[in-house]
Amino acid sequence: MSDETGTPTGPRPEPIRFFGTTWVDHEGGYAGRRAAVAAGSLAAAVASCLILRFAYEGLAIAAVGGFVTLLVVVMFAICSAIAFRRTWEGFTERPDPDTQASLRGLLAIGFVGALLAYFFRSLTEAPGEKLHRQEYEEARAEHTRRTARRTGNPSRKRRR
Repeated sequence: MSDETGTPTGPRPEPIRFFGTTWVDHEGGYAGRRAAVAAGSLAAAVASCLILRFAYEGLAIAAVGGFVTLLVVVMFAICSAIAFRRTWEGFTERPDPDTQASLRGLLAIGFVGALLAYFFRSLTEAPGEKLHRQEYEEARAEHTRRTARRTGNPSRKRRR
């Protein structure tokens, strides 16, 4: 803490969506939030699958043919797998913004995979907590190292 203002000095933890900064000390309803995020993302994934099923039935009613139906199913499966992988990797390392921007459409199509990645990660931790904790600890260590006080006056050092 700063002596004059009473405000904390040094790095502050970065908030995580739905968790704020409760991930730092696992307090302030952290466990409840994790359970709610897990349940919410699973419910959203199930609802999304139901909507995709209606779309599949619409293709069957329209009689567009087996090839088009197969293409749509394979497209959603592949996009969901890629979205799952990219989302899962995004919890452990910062994604490249340019790559993320170029994959935005693909990730939107594979939204079920992203929701499932969010669900599975929230079973063990707040999604992205490991990455944020590592960065926060590194920033705190760097801040402590930079602000450590030296003892004595360096100009009065004895010369050998």
